[in-house]
Amino acid sequence: MTRPRLLTALLLAFAVLACPAQAAEIFGPKVGKKLTGVSDNGTLEGFQNFAEATGKHPAILQTFHPWGNGLDVAYRRWQNAEVMPMLHISTADDETREELITPQEIAIGAGDPYLIQINQFFAEKGQRAFIRPLGEPNRCLNPYTAFTCSGARRGGEHTTYWYRKAFQRIAVITRGGLPSNRVDKKLRNLRMRKVNWGSIPRPGVMPAAPVSIVWSTLPAGSPRVRGNWPGNYWPGANFVDWAGTDFYSDYPHWRDLDHFAKGRPWRSKPLAVTEWGVAGVDDYPFVRRLFNWMNKRPRVRMFVYYRGFGGLEDRYNPYNYPTTLKVLRNKLRDPQYLAYAFGFARRR
Repeated sequence: MTRPRLLTALLLAFAVLACPAQAAEIFGPKVGKKLTGVSDNGTLEGFQNFAEATGKHPAILQTFHPWGNGLDVAYRRWQNAEVMPMLHISTADDETREELITPQEIAIGAGDPYLIQINQFFAEKGQRAFIRPLGEPNRCLNPYTAFTCSGARRGGEHTTYWYRKAFQRIAVITRGGLPSNRVDKKLRNLRMRKVNWGSIPRPGVMPAAPVSIVWSTLPAGSPRVRGNWPGNYWPGANFVDWAGTDFYSDYPHWRDLDHFAKGRPWRSKPLAVTEWGVAGVDDYPFVRRLFNWMNKRPRVRMFVYYRGFGGLEDRYNPYNYPTTLKVLRNKLRDPQYLAYAFGFARRR
C-alpha cells in the first residue's frame, strides 16, 4: 500500500474508533432524581420569569420547531438559559399548519438533508440534547397522525407503518456515529433507501451527535379507535432512548396514564412526561396528584411543563392559575427535582 493510501486508511480507522457505534444515550439523572423542564416560548425573559415564579431553574427547555427550521437562534437561547434542550420536531408549518413533509416522504429519504444538518449541528457544537420527533402521533390534529378526528384511517402516506419507518430513519441519521456506508447498510436492513445527501458532501464517517431520542404519544388515542393506541406507533426499542407521554388537567384520564406507564414494549426505557400542565381552571389538586403519581414511579425521570405561546388569553399560561403556581413552587423545593442537567450542574 502506498504511503498516501496508508495514511488515509489510518485516518479513517481512527475516525471510526473515535466515533462510537450507535447506542442509547439517556443523559438522565440517577434513579431517585428527576429533571425539571418547561416549554420554550421563544424568549429568554419568558424562561427566566417561569424560573422565578416556580422558584427553580428548569433543567430542560423544550423548543418546538417545524421541519427544516434552523437551530442557531434557539442555540443561543439554550446557552444563555443554561439548559439542556429538548427539540420537538413537527411537520406542520408554524403559521399555516400546512404539512411540510409526510411520514412516507421522511421514510424514503426526502427529508434527509435536514436530519443530516441536525446531526452535524449537535455534533459540531458538542451540545447534548433530547430529540423528540413527531410527538403525539395518535392525536388527530397532528399532520403525521394515521387517523382523522372522525376515527377514519387516513391511509396512503399517513399510516402507522410509515410513521414507524419515519421515526426509525430520524433516529438513525440524527444519532450518526457510524461510517457512512454502515449507515446505508443499517437503513437497507430496515428496508429503506440509503442516505440522501442532497448537496451536502458525503463524509467517510457520520459524526456521533450527543442526542437522546424521545418517543412520545398521548396515553390513549385521540380519537379512541382501534389502531390509534400508543403501541401502534412504537418504532422499536433500538430507536428510542426515552418513552414519553403528555398529560393535562383538562383530560385527566389517570387509568390511561397508568396503562401507558406499564406498556410492555417500552418497559426497559426511562419515562418522561414530555408535556404537562393546567388548563381552563386553577386545578391545583391535579398538580398534587401528578407529583404523587411521578414520585411512586422511579422510571419517571423527567417532566416538562407546557405553558403555551400566548399571553394571559392562553389557557395554558400558568400565570392564570396562582394557586397552581404556588403548589408547583412548593413541590419543586424537593431536592430530587433537579434544576440543572448534566454539563451545567458543575457550575453550581
